[in-house]
Amino acid sequence: MNEIEDRIQLIKSQMPETYKSIKAKADVIGRQAYALVRRGLGGEVNCFYAFEAGHVVGTPFNCADISRDLAQLLVEFGCVHVCIFGERLQAAPTEDQNGTH
Repeated sequence: MNEIEDRIQLIKSQMPETYKSIKAKADVIGRQAYALVRRGLGGEVNCFYAFEAGHVVGTPFNCADISRDLAQLLVEFGCVHVCIFGERLQAAPTEDQNGTH
């Protein structure tokens, strides 16, 4: 298995609320939800990030507003599970874009 598949198995076996959130997102936006998860698990920012029961998967978002809001919510309310998706499926950068958008 590769790293992404290992992380998917971790979500399925150890992060039940995160797995439910992924399936619920897929009910709303379709298979794009799974593409966002895989991209986040592969290290791409602003696609997917989750934590539950001491496990962290995906890649943190680099948007200051999201980081600030998330930190505030965690301090004020505490959370046993957080699952964040990018707003929309962005096209993966092409080789000639050299990682820039």
